[in-house]
Amino acid sequence: MTTRRIRSAAVAAAVAVGVTACSAPGGGGTDDDAGAAASVVIGVGSEPDTLSPLLGYGKDGNSKIFDGLLARDTGLKLKPALAAALPKIADGGLTYTYTLRKGVKFSDGEPLTAQDVVYTYRTVLDEKTNYTARSELDAVKDVRATGDDTVVFTLKYPYAAFAARTVLPVVPEHLAGGQDPNTGDFNTKPVGTGPYVLTNWSKGEKLAFKANPHYWGDKPTVKSFTMAVVADDNVRATRLRSGDLDGAVLPPNLAATFKNDEGKRTYEARSYDFRAVTLPTSGKVTGDRAIRRALDAAVDRRAMVDKILDGAGRPAYGPLPVDDPWYERAIERPRDLAKAERLLDEAGWKAGSGGIRAKDGQRASFTLYYPSGDKVRQDHALAYASDAKKAGIEVKVEGATWEVIEPRMGRDAVLAGFGSVGDPDFGLYTLLHSSLAGDGFNNMAHYDDPAVDQALDAGRRTQDPKTRAAAYGKLQKALVENPGYTFLTHIDHLYVLADRWDGLTTQLEPHEHGFASGPWWNIEDWQPKK
Repeated sequence: MTTRRIRSAAVAAAVAVGVTACSAPGGGGTDDDAGAAASVVIGVGSEPDTLSPLLGYGKDGNSKIFDGLLARDTGLKLKPALAAALPKIADGGLTYTYTLRKGVKFSDGEPLTAQDVVYTYRTVLDEKTNYTARSELDAVKDVRATGDDTVVFTLKYPYAAFAARTVLPVVPEHLAGGQDPNTGDFNTKPVGTGPYVLTNWSKGEKLAFKANPHYWGDKPTVKSFTMAVVADDNVRATRLRSGDLDGAVLPPNLAATFKNDEGKRTYEARSYDFRAVTLPTSGKVTGDRAIRRALDAAVDRRAMVDKILDGAGRPAYGPLPVDDPWYERAIERPRDLAKAERLLDEAGWKAGSGGIRAKDGQRASFTLYYPSGDKVRQDHALAYASDAKKAGIEVKVEGATWEVIEPRMGRDAVLAGFGSVGDPDFGLYTLLHSSLAGDGFNNMAHYDDPAVDQALDAGRRTQDPKTRAAAYGKLQKALVENPGYTFLTHIDHLYVLADRWDGLTTQLEPHEHGFASGPWWNIEDWQPKK
């Protein structure tokens, strides 16, 4: 999954809302109390680049503006959304038929039709559209409407995870269809069928939403909410403590400072979100397999979990977390500095000036970038550099904006974050397949291993669980022998909120969190505490 660009935020600006959400309600049940409960302000670290599903927004679900044919419940089980029921599957998994829910309208009052679904999928599949996750819909051969309420997908091959890909939000053709999907106003002025509508987007500051009067589901009790964009973790915590925010996503060290606050509650979400160092194969140093294997052996993953994450995470031995059903336990390995030194010795990297190794006049030295303002990534980068130095490899850590980092991703290492939920194909294919090398944030390391490509294709193109398990097991083992990334930790996501609502839950979360994921993933279901 791609790394979300973090924009600079006007962190000192106060978030304006129609009714203050930050004063705790009293016991009298007054109208003022009801008003406060009906509005929420959440602090997040970043904002989307676009709000158009045609460019990738909400593709994994949980968009408050849009709905997909299907959605996920708390446990990530698929359930009908715009579709009246789960799809009918025929032809050995090559045909999926969806019947639309009756009476659904977009927030502008226009009815949803099967043609809107067809337009959405055909547009994201069009190579002229800048939809960066197009490879996730590679199995789609055709999508067509049968009448106003039936949509039929025909696949090229049986794709076990296809139904889960139909959480993709549906857009109105009568609005988006008249615009260039890459540059049109729809990107910042979206119209959907979801429980809320966007009322204001001040880039780098806030996004404000209100309840959709045409929503097909139950009417939300939370009538409006604001996502305050506060890039700095410390500022976000300060604003939460002062009452300027009702809730916020926070790193472990700052979430811990609210432990004894009786008016706040901390929510912890397990995730597929991992931190890893990309090691471009075109780099003069990182292109050497021995260097990459030595770094894998030298890194102290357990120390990173304990010291950087305060225990809120797990060591990452590969892209799948250790408690995932597809995880290959045979790849678990302890830190082994002696192995790292042996690998470098055998490859001709000999100790030189200042203890840094060199080979054929090339010092074992490279730059590692991390996004400025992300303290957790900075700490991972510094710990990684410290571990690498013990093996004789110099890692020069630099913080920078994504505008600076992006042009360098093909040749320089990056402390990156990835991870997708729902199926092993989600995330692994875009992370590792050679056909996607250098495609935006896909395959940032330009990784190219024929055995891994073969495993990815095998896992994607069969519905047989045993065949898929064997393929993903082979893939995980291959990544140990020929790493393109140094996998460091899987991170638990922490959120702190004013304890004033019932109905808050968390899901197993992807890398992309805070904005769509978090206890507010189902904010339309919240109820004020009695």
